[in-house]
Amino acid sequence: MQDDSDPDPDMRASLPGTILFLRRLVGVLTAVMILGVVTVVVLLVIRLQSPGGAGMSGLRGLPDMITLPEGTEATAFTVAPGWYGVVTGADEILIFDRQSGALRQRLQITTGGE
Repeated sequence: MQDDSDPDPDMRASLPGTILFLRRLVGVLTAVMILGVVTVVVLLVIRLQSPGGAGMSGLRGLPDMITLPEGTEATAFTVAPGWYGVVTGADEILIFDRQSGALRQRLQITTGGE
């Protein structure tokens, strides 16, 4: 039984130039796709393992001018035109003035299950 998937050298020589070009192009594109997928996977692994990355707990980007009350741990942070909002681990939202960094408002979060 013969394997017809890879033509012998004599048959390759008789193929038209465009077929050979397409064959090489498919091989190169396959290699590029494999390298691209490997690169994306490596970058995701590096990003998720880095300190402060999506896979780590903790908060990045909290401005230095905001001083959280004693014993408060920030779990989320958002910025608006005139204020900063910080969600704490104690189910509170703290609203700080964007210019001065002073605490403007403290909101207690209540969930439907409690």
